[in-house]
Amino acid sequence: MPDTGQDTIAAIATAPGAGGIGIVRLSGGLSRAIAQALCDRPLQPRRATYARFRDGDGAVIDDGIALYFQGPASYTGEDVVELQAHGSPALLRQLLARCCALGARMAHAGEYSERAFRSGKLDLAQAEAVADLIAAGSEAAARAARRALDGAFSQRVDTLAAQVLALRVQVEATIDFADEPLETLGVAQLRERLEALLEAWRELMQAAQRGQKLRDGLHAVIVGPPNAGKSSLLNALAGSDRAIVTAVPGTTRDLLREVVRSDGVELMLVDTAGLREGGDAIEREGMRRARAELGRADLVIAVVDARDPQAGTRALRDAIAGAPHCLWLHNKADLLDRRQPDGDPSAGGGRAPAGASRPGEGAGGPLLVSALSGEGLDALHAHLRRLAQGDAAADSGPQGTFTARARHVDALRRAGDELQATRAARSEGHTSELQ
Repeated sequence: MPDTGQDTIAAIATAPGAGGIGIVRLSGGLSRAIAQALCDRPLQPRRATYARFRDGDGAVIDDGIALYFQGPASYTGEDVVELQAHGSPALLRQLLARCCALGARMAHAGEYSERAFRSGKLDLAQAEAVADLIAAGSEAAARAARRALDGAFSQRVDTLAAQVLALRVQVEATIDFADEPLETLGVAQLRERLEALLEAWRELMQAAQRGQKLRDGLHAVIVGPPNAGKSSLLNALAGSDRAIVTAVPGTTRDLLREVVRSDGVELMLVDTAGLREGGDAIEREGMRRARAELGRADLVIAVVDARDPQAGTRALRDAIAGAPHCLWLHNKADLLDRRQPDGDPSAGGGRAPAGASRPGEGAGGPLLVSALSGEGLDALHAHLRRLAQGDAAADSGPQGTFTARARHVDALRRAGDELQATRAARSEGHTSELQ
């Protein structure tokens, strides 16, 4: 895209559809002149001016309010005018067309935030947080995006970078001025500083990962042996028949994805083929895809038959090894005969599995649910919400959760790898020149 930073741009700033008020926003050097031609009256900075907006023939398009923000004291750092009219899409399109006829051009998607970034009003993480705030689906996500927009994420990254730079200066001074009587860090102090840096990096990394999950939603993969009720569980959580459910083992052959929102928290649920030995070529390919999807999961939902959970657990143990989080569900609770005393769960006979949670419980053990009757699903929803939102305590205070993106987490991970490599070099006895 060519550099069009000197153009005056215009766009409808309010969401599509009708409303009580709609806004057309101008940004650029001609903003004030265009708005004054529309209003046929002068505009003063930071003062609301009532006016009638007129077309090229002098006919009234609408009446409303014009707000002029003189650069650099504006969102983009340029002269900005907001024209507030009635929220009719037809009227707003007329206003936008008139602005373009007077010398503006249509803004590209995200161009206002791009100009704010170019003018130094926002850094890149803050500019991205604007989109996150607009798209926030819950109060927690909105608070996190607001913190990122206020610079909470950027400030912590800048602080960590400054500490790394200060340590590097000390090391380089020791190397370059070895014969000079400079006050530099000793070996023990250098080690302490490096450990403190690593601890600060770990805290920031954990916060960024929480922020990414809050923004992108939890990527939850449902796995289990055939006929454990995985597809029924997906349908129950989605509230619709998204997956085909039959009594025939191996019905699910491919991955089925469904976005589920629970109290504003977004979850990406992935139903997978049942994991077992054997199967035809198509079923084996489905199981291969299921195992590949497990490597990308934030959460594994392991579903086994509540009447014989040990058998299902044995079938899944190797497949889910290494998963960051695993939530065990003992499904088909409606088929258990709770009149009988607890016994050996591997013996079957309809007995409730020893150690299984009752519906509505789940802390410290598997959740007992029924995708068919709905038993235990409220507790499951609550558990998934907690996992998606992260620790509630982390969302409070000035350094609470902020939104982050996958590339932010990847950049922090690579920075951490460098710090850990430095610590490893010191542990192996390398001198400062080799670190």
